[in-house]
Amino acid sequence: MHFTEAKGILNGSGGTYGMNIYRGCTHGCIYCDSRSRCYQFTHPFEDVEVKRNAPELLEKALRSKRKKCMIGTGSMSDPYMHCEEKLGLTRKCLEIILENGFGAAIQTKSDRILRDIDLLDEINRSAKCVVQMTLTTYDDDLCRILEPNVCSTKRRIEVLERMRERGIPTIVWLTPILPFINDTEENVTAILNECVRAGVKGVIDFGMGMTLREGDREYYYAALDRHFPGMKERYIRRYGNAYELPSPNAEQLTRLFRKICEENGLLPTPEACFGFIGELPEKYQQISLFDL
Repeated sequence: MHFTEAKGILNGSGGTYGMNIYRGCTHGCIYCDSRSRCYQFTHPFEDVEVKRNAPELLEKALRSKRKKCMIGTGSMSDPYMHCEEKLGLTRKCLEIILENGFGAAIQTKSDRILRDIDLLDEINRSAKCVVQMTLTTYDDDLCRILEPNVCSTKRRIEVLERMRERGIPTIVWLTPILPFINDTEENVTAILNECVRAGVKGVIDFGMGMTLREGDREYYYAALDRHFPGMKERYIRRYGNAYELPSPNAEQLTRLFRKICEENGLLPTPEACFGFIGELPEKYQQISLFDL
């Protein structure tokens, strides 16, 4: 872990802005796209870069905005990785979001988010809060291989249940689906059934497959060699150096996915889910007297 003074914290435009308080990650997920060289990391991925002035930058940015909107975090680096326990920067930023009347959309794999559930509840009552949880495999033994330094799938489902008890809406990312590893009807069905039981609003799927780029590919293939001997060669024979790697079962899994979503009223497309995440109720978007 090392510290930096960032020049800015928010990116995006229109109705939704994103922020990354940390850069890099310690979860160790074997498929992580954020390792890709296109993101131009100049330090080891596990040596997390901490934007220590993130709260100050966020407060300044939010005070300059005349229209309330959703503020997202977690798209590149999990805001609840191990260092958050000590640093508490994510919590400080959430407090600033609450104080300024904005909404929050948080994407994570970690049960550390439960530390802030009271704060998330306040944000959801005063504006809107959406918690997004990634679930890739229902099998916790497999989960420990794919995502070794983060809580189990069963624990993440408990987090979803806790959010439902508070009335905080949730979205699940069912991605990536790794060819020949977690791309089974049993896995997808089990996860979706838990989503239904936990009252999830919608599920994000990008075609039942995964992506690999330079940097990410090498790390993933090294993990395959350790845990699934011979699997790397199987990938190379089928996909070569392709960026998109759809599961051989993608068509049938997608049909299954859509069927369960439609039968249970879950938002079934990324567009629908992102639309819900980015939407702040009209009454919170108005210009306040303090902004004039």
